[in-house]
Order: sequence, then structure tokens, then C-alpha cells
Amino acid sequence: MSNRLRSFEDRRGRIITGTDASHEELLARIGRDYYLHNHSKVDIARRFGISRFQVARYLEEARALGIVRIDIRFPASVAGVDPQQLAVELGVERVRISPTGADDRSTREAMARSAAEELMAAAFDGATLGVSWSRTLDLAAGYVTDLPPCEIVQLAGALPVPGSGNSLELIQSLGRLDGVETWPLWAPLVVENAATAQSLRRQPEIGETLAQANTLDAAIVAVGAWQPGLSTVWDRVDNRLRLEAARAGAVAECSGRLLDAAGHPVVSELDERVLAVTIAQLQHTPRVVAVARGAARVEAVRAVLAAGFVTTLLVDEELAAALSGGAPA
Repeated sequence: MSNRLRSFEDRRGRIITGTDASHEELLARIGRDYYLHNHSKVDIARRFGISRFQVARYLEEARALGIVRIDIRFPASVAGVDPQQLAVELGVERVRISPTGADDRSTREAMARSAAEELMAAAFDGATLGVSWSRTLDLAAGYVTDLPPCEIVQLAGALPVPGSGNSLELIQSLGRLDGVETWPLWAPLVVENAATAQSLRRQPEIGETLAQANTLDAAIVAVGAWQPGLSTVWDRVDNRLRLEAARAGAVAECSGRLLDAAGHPVVSELDERVLAVTIAQLQHTPRVVAVARGAARVEAVRAVLAAGFVTTLLVDEELAAALSGGAPA
């Protein structure tokens, strides 16, 4: 009998190891979690009880055996996407399209460079800039090479993600640039209940940072979809909250705030437990750059655009193609 790891997932989502699951099924499940659900190698390793180096080897094996197939078709579909025309169709000032890479990491890196350029372009002497967090924006901080004297406000509490940083580390990284003063948000993004959130908001160092979002000159935020693997917040709350928000119409997540398809804030218990910029504050910000990638987030992007606060949309080629395929006139 082969000594290879045997592992499978039962109907309740639990990972079970044993001789009954085929090695090929294991490869398929790891490939699904990485390529379709956007789970990190660290998360997958923890889920299946293996190392992240094994995850990398299994992904290579899955591709070699044809269990995972990557079909890149953007030259035909994306070549005709005109960013200016798409901006007109979507009702924003600008659309910037970043290349979709051969894998998740290369796509993020390309978008991170573009996001850094957008942040630097939005800054001016004395400006107050708001920065949210995502894996892409976390990478973007490393590409921000110069900013004029300005203030940077952390727009969302910390939400540690295995294998990545968090919003507090991001803001501290930007604060190392000469002339930059920061407003860190010394709190988690999601707390256990509304009473805890209210108590934290009364803390001066937290309340003052949240109030700074009332006077932003520009902000950069990430767009997530209210689905598994497409929102870091989704992955950090229980099924009861996920379902409650979904039943209330949530399709998009932006800095922990949920929106329905019409761009309206979704009222749920989660909203009371989040420590972050509000949709109303973003709607009063003159310049907002929204960053999103992947065709799976097309409905979420449309919801955020319907909320009316995005001025610049930064997307990858795959998402641009999906948006151009049915953008409202």
C-alpha cells in the first residue's frame, strides 16, 4: 500500500485522513482550495495537516497530472477592453487594468505596484489619506517609495491573515517614510459583540482615528465578495453571521462593511461589531481608489460602484473582461 498521505473532507467540512481517500482526490481538493477558493498555502497546509512545502509540491503534481488545468484566454477577450470606455460605462472617473498573471501571486504583485502608484499619485503636501487592508494592499505598501508630508489613516482594524500581514503593520510600514504621520487603529476589525465595539470606540486613541475618516482627501480600499474565499472577513466569522448577512442581501464587503447589489449598506449584527471606516464616510471622500481582482468579484464590484464613492477602479484583466461583458450603459 502506498505511504502517501490519505485525506478527504466529509459532508460537514471536516478533514479526515485514512486509506479510503485517493491521492488524486487529495490533489483535487488542494487544487480547488488554492485556485478556486483563493486559500493561501499556509491555510491549506493547516487544513490538511501537512506543510506548506508539501502543498506546493501537490499543486505542481496536480497540474502535471492534468487534475488542475489553467486555461488563459484573456488575449482574445481583454484586448478589446478600453479602460476609458469601461470607465464611462461604469460611471467612474478612471479604470486602470492590471495584467492577470500566471498565478495568484504574480497577479497580486502587478496590482500591488499599480495600487502603490495610485496612492502616491493621490498624495499631496498636507493631505489626509485613508488606507484599508487586503493582501494586495499589504504588498502595495512595499512599493510606496515616496510620499510628501501627509497624514495616513488606518481605515480598518487589524485582521491577521496567516501568511500575510495586517492593517496595523501596513500603516506602520508607511509611517516609516519621511514626513508621514500616521493614525493607527489599535483594535481588531471584528470583535465578539456590539458592546465590545462600542467600548472600544470610546477609547480616545481609537475614536480619534475613526473620526479622521470624516476629513479624508483620498482613500484606497479593497473590494471583497460576500462568499467563501473572496473576503477575509467572511473567513473570520461564524456561519450564523455569514448566513444572516447573505439573507439580508449582502454581496460585497469593503473594509468590513457589507453592501447589497444596489449599493446600500446591509444592516446586520456584523456591522455593529466592525471597527472601520463607514460607507457614509467613504461617500464623503473626494477621491477613492477601489482595488479588486478576479471575475468572481464582478457582482461585488458593481455593488460598490452603485454605492457611489469610487472614483478610480483598479482591476485585473480577468475582472475587466467580466465587467465589460455586461456593464450598464
